[in-house]
Amino acid sequence: MNGSTIMLLKQFVLGLCVNLFCGSMLFTAAQAGEPVNPNASTEARALLKLLYDISGKYTLTGQHNYPNTRDRNSQFAARYTGEMPAIWSTDMGFAEDGDTDSYLARPDIVQEAIRQHKLGSLVTICWHAVPPTADEPVTFRPSHDADSTRLASVQGQLLDEQFKDVLTPGTELYEKWAAQVDSVAFYLQKLQQARVPILWRPYHEMNGDWFWWGGRIGEYSTVALYRQMFDRLVHHHKLDNLIWMWSVDRAHQPRMYYSQYYPGEDYLDVVSLDVYGSDFSEAYYDSLKALAHGKPLVLGEVGNPPTLEILQAQPLWGFWVVWAGMVRNTTKEEYQTLLASPRILTLDDPAHWEVMAPYRRACNLPPLPIQESPNLNGTWIFDEQASVLDRFGAGNAAYKLEIAQDEKVLITRRYFIVEWGDDRVTVDTLKLDGTESIAELFNAPRVTTATWSEKGDMLVIESKTTFTRGGRPIEMSATEKWRLQKRGLILSIEETATTFRGERTVTMVYKKQ
Repeated sequence: MNGSTIMLLKQFVLGLCVNLFCGSMLFTAAQAGEPVNPNASTEARALLKLLYDISGKYTLTGQHNYPNTRDRNSQFAARYTGEMPAIWSTDMGFAEDGDTDSYLARPDIVQEAIRQHKLGSLVTICWHAVPPTADEPVTFRPSHDADSTRLASVQGQLLDEQFKDVLTPGTELYEKWAAQVDSVAFYLQKLQQARVPILWRPYHEMNGDWFWWGGRIGEYSTVALYRQMFDRLVHHHKLDNLIWMWSVDRAHQPRMYYSQYYPGEDYLDVVSLDVYGSDFSEAYYDSLKALAHGKPLVLGEVGNPPTLEILQAQPLWGFWVVWAGMVRNTTKEEYQTLLASPRILTLDDPAHWEVMAPYRRACNLPPLPIQESPNLNGTWIFDEQASVLDRFGAGNAAYKLEIAQDEKVLITRRYFIVEWGDDRVTVDTLKLDGTESIAELFNAPRVTTATWSEKGDMLVIESKTTFTRGGRPIEMSATEKWRLQKRGLILSIEETATTFRGERTVTMVYKKQ
């Protein structure tokens, strides 16, 4: 064999190796975004793909809401930070009726999750699961006189023999466990029927021993329990709308090392860490990154969001979820710094709308932003700096509005400052079908109508007041155009009026309290 033939043979072998290597890389890349449930819905696949697409580029903001509070904490977070979080989080509940964690809130959770999905939020749900040694409802912590052999709280430990029975089909505790999981599956199925994909985070913080399901290794382990739930929901209930989040806490001691609780890559789509006390150790991040093998990393619960410096060093965190009641753990100034970064995306961010576009198309939903039917209910505080006023300043502007609205009527209570005395309060009741409402303004008759614009996004209030001066009637008119902005957090009232002092045009801005 001559030299030229050998050279050609080498080139052929090299080319073959390159092709095989590239083919292997393409196969790996093709598999990277595949859900662990091969029957995952179109919407669930699109949700997982979104997390892959933003990995290392963007971090989404999120807020947890207690089961019995719908989106109250998300709304508070939006008012506090000025931006609506991109992720709505909740829990399936465990507590008694009336408690913020009530398990009886599940029907409302389904409806709120559907609404949030349509509005553009990603939906993540965890569950402080009820121990199979008790019936719902249970307490969060054991009571002081609790029976140590019959755990009836989320926190605490089962006896070793009891935990073994939970993992052994045919036992009483296994059947009880299955029935409890089935009760939650019933509501997850309703979300599946509504085509809502869920970032499902079962048995969270499983490497800790504070919850009854956590901290167990060996034959009868937390991992086995997690896999058992996976099998129950995926294979028994055929739930295809779940993206599986494996959730751990900070591994600050050897018994909590992540590898001891890793269920295997066939049982998780996303790797999730809970962090409190701003303990964003590089060691946690590196360990989870190594276990993830390219799967998305997220922060399932935080007391404080990571700083930009932390995200610079740990760029793969795809989102964070601030736990309920902890928004003010972080100052407004710190939030402003975070939200000013192009890396951080909220539901009000145009960059987020663009990132969400393929996901929304896959879910057969319109592009963002979505404008809900205006809801003016609540208390609104005048923002003088944001308003556009004339030479009379804020003298004629109500400093507070209290509004009650339903489909037919709008009741507005306006509070005006009287510099030499008590506040002046006026109350208006307006019919929203355009029918005239008659009242008095400074002892003069006033006729007012209120109608929605054709698009339904603006309320137009027109009024005429007839004063009598020197025996002559003088008619004054005003038109107010009410618009909600910032997802209902800002109320803008553009007023054009004729007054004794001439024409006035002002824009009064109110922030929801």
